[in-house]
Amino acid sequence: QVQLVESGGGVVQPGGSLRLSCVASESLFRGEVMAWYRQAPGKQRELVADITYGGTTNYLPSVRPRFVISRDNAKNTVYLEMNWVKPEDTAVYYCKSRMSWGQGTRVTVSS
Repeated sequence: QVQLVESGGGVVQPGGSLRLSCVASESLFRGEVMAWYRQAPGKQRELVADITYGGTTNYLPSVRPRFVISRDNAKNTVYLEMNWVKPEDTAVYYCKSRMSWGQGTRVTVSS
């Protein structure tokens, strides 16, 4: 089955940290660029970060250097380490590979 499954979202205080995970089926992971997007209420979905199979990364300027994207090619998993989070990071975060999307995981930054 072709799928992407995110986890790790939740409520975190400003300045805190959170790690998101996305487990992908083999066909969506091997050799593919993996990406994290987010969509805040009332806003368009935007690219947060992506990573090639070889590990080259790209970030939305507003999250650099607070967020770190990484992948474990042996586990078909991509991660998004979110540090020093801000209220404006509140959104549903989606994992994407090719034209496939995960179901999303909600991150709320609030004191």
